[in-house]
Amino acid sequence: MKIFKAGVPYHEWKIEELREELHKDRKFAVEYLKAAFESLENPEDLGGSLLMLRAVAEAYGSISAVAAQAGVTRESLYHALSPRGNPTLKTLVGVLKALNLRLTVARRAKTKKKTRASRKLAV
Repeated sequence: MKIFKAGVPYHEWKIEELREELHKDRKFAVEYLKAAFESLENPEDLGGSLLMLRAVAEAYGSISAVAAQAGVTRESLYHALSPRGNPTLKTLVGVLKALNLRLTVARRAKTKKKTRASRKLAV
């Protein structure tokens, strides 16, 4: 891990650290984005998940390059991958394709079903 001079913004430091890790291990990007997409289900985590995807896009070169490959403008990609963004499926798939990744679907882990008694207690 590099030691940066004082005054380097955290975002720049994190992107550089992420860039180094991605160049060393491609599987890292996959696992990093899996974690980001798993947390998309929780509205409170949505902004963080989108920022994680944006960080990977920035680490792969530049938002401009990824936006061009994804078929969107740089400005719209910055907005879509912001904490208050709401990217379309087309944008997400385009960004992943630009990163040489793809969107997949997996079965959700089984959760305990509420019994009638536990539902009554919840009311």
